[in-house]
Amino acid sequence: SVHILSPGYVNARLEKETPIFNKQRIDFAPPEKINSLVVSSNQLCMSLGKDTLLRIDLGKPDEPNQVELGRKDEAKVYKMFLDHTGSHLLIALNTSECLYLNRSVQKVRALSRWKGHLIESVGWNKFLGSETNTGPILVGTSQGQIYEAEISVSEGSLFSTNPDQYFRQVYTLEEESGPAPVCCLEIERGMEGKFFIIATTRKRLFQFVGKLPEGTEQQGFSSIFAVHADHLPSFREFPANLGFSEIAFYTPKLRSSPRSFAWMMGNGVLYGTLDYSHPDSILSDERVWVYPPDIDITVNKPISIVLTQFHFLLLLPDRVKAVCTLNGQVVFQDLFLEKFGLLTRMIKDPTVQQIWIHTEKVVFRYHVQRESRDVWKMYMNMNKFDLAKEYCKDRPECLDIVLAKEAEHCFQNKRYLDSAKCYALTQNYFEEIALKFIEAKQEEALMEFLIKKLSNLKPSEKTQTTLLTTWLTELYLNWLGILQGDPSQRNLYLDTREKFRTFLSSPKNKDCLFNNRASIYELLASHGDTEHMVYFAVIMQDYERVVAHHCQHDEYDEALNVLSRHRDEKLFYKFSPVLIQHIPKKVVDAWISMGSRLDARNLIPALVNYSQSASTQQINEAIRYMEFCVYQLEETQQAIHNYLLSLYALCRPDSLLSYLEQAGTNPNRIHYDLKYALRLCAEHGHHRACVHIYKVMELYEEAVDLALQVDVDLAKSCADLPEDDEELRKKLWLKIARHVVQEEKDVKKAMACLSSCALLKIEDVLPFFPDFVTIDHFKEAICNSLEDYNKHIEELKREMEEATQSAKRIREDIQEMRNKYGSVEPQEKCAACDFPLLNRPFYLFLCGHMFHYDCLLQAVFPNLPAYKQAKLEDLQKKLAATSQPSKSHHRPKDADTISLGKGQQSREQIKADIDDIVAAECVYCGELMIRSIDKPFIDPQKYEEEMQSWL
Repeated sequence: SVHILSPGYVNARLEKETPIFNKQRIDFAPPEKINSLVVSSNQLCMSLGKDTLLRIDLGKPDEPNQVELGRKDEAKVYKMFLDHTGSHLLIALNTSECLYLNRSVQKVRALSRWKGHLIESVGWNKFLGSETNTGPILVGTSQGQIYEAEISVSEGSLFSTNPDQYFRQVYTLEEESGPAPVCCLEIERGMEGKFFIIATTRKRLFQFVGKLPEGTEQQGFSSIFAVHADHLPSFREFPANLGFSEIAFYTPKLRSSPRSFAWMMGNGVLYGTLDYSHPDSILSDERVWVYPPDIDITVNKPISIVLTQFHFLLLLPDRVKAVCTLNGQVVFQDLFLEKFGLLTRMIKDPTVQQIWIHTEKVVFRYHVQRESRDVWKMYMNMNKFDLAKEYCKDRPECLDIVLAKEAEHCFQNKRYLDSAKCYALTQNYFEEIALKFIEAKQEEALMEFLIKKLSNLKPSEKTQTTLLTTWLTELYLNWLGILQGDPSQRNLYLDTREKFRTFLSSPKNKDCLFNNRASIYELLASHGDTEHMVYFAVIMQDYERVVAHHCQHDEYDEALNVLSRHRDEKLFYKFSPVLIQHIPKKVVDAWISMGSRLDARNLIPALVNYSQSASTQQINEAIRYMEFCVYQLEETQQAIHNYLLSLYALCRPDSLLSYLEQAGTNPNRIHYDLKYALRLCAEHGHHRACVHIYKVMELYEEAVDLALQVDVDLAKSCADLPEDDEELRKKLWLKIARHVVQEEKDVKKAMACLSSCALLKIEDVLPFFPDFVTIDHFKEAICNSLEDYNKHIEELKREMEEATQSAKRIREDIQEMRNKYGSVEPQEKCAACDFPLLNRPFYLFLCGHMFHYDCLLQAVFPNLPAYKQAKLEDLQKKLAATSQPSKSHHRPKDADTISLGKGQQSREQIKADIDDIVAAECVYCGELMIRSIDKPFIDPQKYEEEMQSWL
């Protein structure tokens, strides 16, 4: 069987991870015991012994700063308070005094107005405080009073005035027995200018809520406390008493206000979230974690508490416990060795989320690492699946567990569709889940599962995609078949049909459906769902099937609409024979709208079948399309023109001749078959058309013969066509004359033929007339003929005299040329070799250049054409042969003289022929020199040889 798994399947066991709270001992050996330690914004302050304060910037831990308190009495540090910026440090002494130290100075300053009060808590102003001014702050004392104060450092002379600007009481907290120590103070700002002040005593947690008008925040919080002057504010109270209490807050990164709290008191830990939208109380989702049996508040009561995103940590004298705020389970416990001493205090730096613990001689630091790693599991067990998925979205193996649990939870609660969506995202076996829904008879949920599973498959998982696609198609068709037969389920049917069509048209499924379209067609056919078969065919662009379906159901207009909409040429060719039988005009309109995209030759078979069984009116549609092709598209295909010609010959003879005449008379520019056209016109008796075709074919005799059967004037127009052949033209006119005389017996018309054609004479026509005919009809023609002959004789005489005079002038010119001569001086030299000219036979040209015979021959020969070179060589051989003496000594003297005379005559002729070739023009001034202007000085074939000779 095929197991379908979701993409990105992770087959990995959960890794063994490092602890969430990773402890580190600080490499620090204090010279004296540690009394108190506070840290904020990477600024750590530590009280050592009686009079020493150590300040460390954790960004520069190697540069500690030591400050002396300057106390000579027995006063000890009771508590220290550091603001959120790490700039303002308050040091409460057990003598009810308070000291102040700013980060930028070295000198500790006593706060005189604070004297007489043992400070238990400070509520810092995070909204108005700066490095030199605290803004209005709240101070809680051991007697239950809450004071408002402000500390400012002068930049000019740092302590020229008291740093404590004012110190005034605003409220007193009480428990049932009277005033109680103010253990903790926290100031938070809500929406719309509302402020929340949280104050705790040993057993109570108070909330003060009030608004400060905009712009009056600097005036302090007196107005908020004044509202509760006559009555206590709302509070939470628990019976048990530790002797103190402590509250911790968690502020997420990039936020200014805390989002959760944890209050450590006698009965346990009250923890929850902070909701600033509530009008009177920001505490929300409150729960109490009761101390387990191993925490006895009378023996080992908790000392401190800090809060992280998902845990609160309790500091006990010898250990640290971490409790998850989601389920209240202890998830971490860290025991400390006795050699370190009892644990004294635990604090958290809210800006860097580091936790510090110290004894009197050792300091430890906890790093919180991936605190949310197991949160998903807790949310999952609480059935808070959305939160569980949020916290494991980057861990596929955990996300799969959550999804499986959520799917099972939904299935058990009969939320089958939600279960299917979740199961589709898990790595569980496909078959198991599918069977689960089948057994529960939840076909709709099964379809949802398959759809989601299909959407999660990778493109490479083609087998799984094919399986799911085919199965879904079958399920949809079954479901549609059931719903279609139930009128009460009409809306559900339409909704399901829309989903099915969306499934078929989904781009993600397109390739799979296309590759398996044969199977889908079979499924659709087996269910008899022709509606969706057509819809699917359109999606697959299988328009051939769509058109065929419409044709089978006599929906010809719809079939043509599909063709026109998708403009597929092949489909037009295939279905036009059927469609034109039923809607010829619309089909032709569609063809015309396609324009040149259709090859009309491929549509001719459809038109031929249609025209054979159609009426004349219907054939006109075929003619309309053929005319569109010829006149609008300017088609030149012979088949198209031949078919249009046949339609004209069959139904529109009046258009036939105009078409032929418009096509012209140039055979090279005519697109129909002349022989086919001639045979077609002859079969249908269209003689004028035949005459025109004969004229185009230049068969003028046949044209005249046929034209004489129709109209003599038509024959006359044909007879004048062979303009270059007077003999043929005369012959054609004789045919016309014979026809007029012998057939029509019209003497006047015959005489008109003589005037129409200058080639005909009366003597040419007379043989056609009968022997007994009145000569009066020919009298004028005969006289005209005799006059023409007389004029012709006179013209010949004049031409003969002109020819005699021309011959005489030519003979005189020849004689003059023969008598021309030139003079040569004895010192003249050959223009080619520069040797004396008279030493050898030479040539003298009219231009003045003179050459030896052999020099001129040498200069001219290479530039002669090959055939002249061959002729010149042949003449030279003949000349050499004639210059040899006769070897016969027995011939008679007269015979030798005759032979010599013949040889001398032949020799002169040869020399003349040689002169015609060699001395036709001056080699320097004639055309030979002009033609050689682009000839290289060195023969390319001899270039290498010439180049080597120069080296």
